[in-house]
Amino acid sequence: MWEPIFLTVAATAGNNIGKVLQKKGTVILPPFSLKLKVVRAYASNKPWLIGFLMDIFGALLMLRALSLAPVSVIQPVSGCGLAILSVFSHFYLKEVMNVVDWMGITLAGLGTIGVGAGGEEQKASSISILHLPWLACGVAFLFVLLNGWLRIYRRERREQELMQSEVVEEIIYGLESGILFGMASVISKMGFLFLEQGFSALLVPICISISICCSASGFVYQTRGLKHGRAVVVSTCAAVASIVTGVLAGMLALGERLPESPTSRSWLLLGWLLIVTGVILLVTSTRLVRSLPRKWRPLERRQPNSLRSREASLNPSTIIQTTTLHHLVTSSKSKV
Repeated sequence: MWEPIFLTVAATAGNNIGKVLQKKGTVILPPFSLKLKVVRAYASNKPWLIGFLMDIFGALLMLRALSLAPVSVIQPVSGCGLAILSVFSHFYLKEVMNVVDWMGITLAGLGTIGVGAGGEEQKASSISILHLPWLACGVAFLFVLLNGWLRIYRRERREQELMQSEVVEEIIYGLESGILFGMASVISKMGFLFLEQGFSALLVPICISISICCSASGFVYQTRGLKHGRAVVVSTCAAVASIVTGVLAGMLALGERLPESPTSRSWLLLGWLLIVTGVILLVTSTRLVRSLPRKWRPLERRQPNSLRSREASLNPSTIIQTTTLHHLVTSSKSKV
């Protein structure tokens, strides 16, 4: 079980660090287009090129990890990407870390160890092609409920003539994006399970294509939330929803099970809890540190550029995972 966990940690590190390097490289680059001069400028920019290659390599490692271990193990571990990004930003971007950041990093690291200690090798799950429609119906039902709640809330806001977005909209957009990011990993894993059970090899690229569509849709929902709401709330809801969706969908739709040994089960559940708590602390550290005693607060503030780099990485790559495949497709569009 340790091999796929190490692959997941390496993959999420490549995803997150790669995006930071790409962002740093684009500071002196023109908006991306297919013009030859622009393409050459990007290809000759060392930080951007290294970041792009790390992003691709991380996506490939994530797919390999999903082919070796249950998605209910891989998805929570991928949440450690923000912890790795924080350490990288501290040493490479000279970003100042506070006590809450270090607590979050420690908890995420301990959670990863717990997941590795509690994970057990599982036999190939018995999965039917009929699981896809049921899974799609379940996700669609959740989105109907969330969007219905959003419409009712917006109508009340218009009646009360409220202009600013409130926490309800931020939560809904965060939950919707997180569900889609989690489903992206589940559907990719489903393709590998079909292959193991003797189905056509064409189902693997089909499932990966559906996964990319889920990631693209999740990116749209999260962008809406980040545009009109606070990044802290949206990103926290997306990260937690992604992990919970991956775990629940993996168990309900893919036949994944908790370890039979009570000790292993306890380690796995504790690992999940620590990772989720660590991610929440890392995303909300700036807000939480304001409530700490003044003597515990850092003397320096994070530099604006570093903070923006970190917030930008709170998009799908924080969670996730095969969602990076979408970034590889849409990274060019986002720079136009």
